[in-house]
Amino acid sequence: MTLTSEEIDRYKRHLVLHELGGQGQQKLKDSQVLVIGAGGLGSPLLIYLAAAGVGTLGIIDDDHVSLDNLQRQIIHDTDHVGALKTTSAGETIARLNPHVKTQLHSERLTAQNALEVISHYDIVADGSDNFATRYLVNDACYLAKRPLVYAAVGPFEGYLTTFRAFDKAPDGKPYPNYRCIFPEAPPPGTVANCSEVGILGAVAGVLGTLQAVEVLKEITGIGDSLAGRLLIYDARACRFELINVAWDPANPLTGENPTITDLSIHAKQPAAETCGT
Repeated sequence: MTLTSEEIDRYKRHLVLHELGGQGQQKLKDSQVLVIGAGGLGSPLLIYLAAAGVGTLGIIDDDHVSLDNLQRQIIHDTDHVGALKTTSAGETIARLNPHVKTQLHSERLTAQNALEVISHYDIVADGSDNFATRYLVNDACYLAKRPLVYAAVGPFEGYLTTFRAFDKAPDGKPYPNYRCIFPEAPPPGTVANCSEVGILGAVAGVLGTLQAVEVLKEITGIGDSLAGRLLIYDARACRFELINVAWDPANPLTGENPTITDLSIHAKQPAAETCGT
């Protein structure tokens, strides 16, 4: 599929970028990205991916828009309170860029459907709000050999990285995955949820926008991947910190003696809410 004259006009600020140009824009048009969650992270993420001309955006979310979402979930509006988030997000994307196709999955990602859904896309971006889903997405992307751009937010902070655990780092070891950084989820009840502690809405906007940048970089090959590095954002101090993260040879997914070889470990795990999006 080549770019139409209307698309050339729409994306001309991309086309004049030396690092992107016509070939990069064509890669965006040919790509298929799955976004987990159409909430605080998924909102700016989806908007910028659609504006950039990503050809197909998959959105998986089983939730409905509520009034208290609108302080941070900018892809939705007051008229869509009560609507499925996938439907609301799809309508916003259609108004923003009619050249982008959407595939709406109005369901929760589970051990039963994760590999089937993820395998239809080139890259996955996780904007989920619970630990169970994060571990599931991490494991499924590794098994399906799909790059995963991960972000999470708290009241005034956020975290961002890219997982390519199926690839080797320059030192010959595997790149790390979510389980290398967070070996286990915190015990239930030890992490307050968003409704209890709150969140500054724009913090989700910062992380979701940065997440979109990293997805676009992964698609086009521009710059350095965040694989093997974790970006930490502190909104109160207006500070970014970038730290190296390493493969854990003891982790159960990609370690020296892996015990996770399929998604059966997730079959009966509840998706407890965290302070997320």
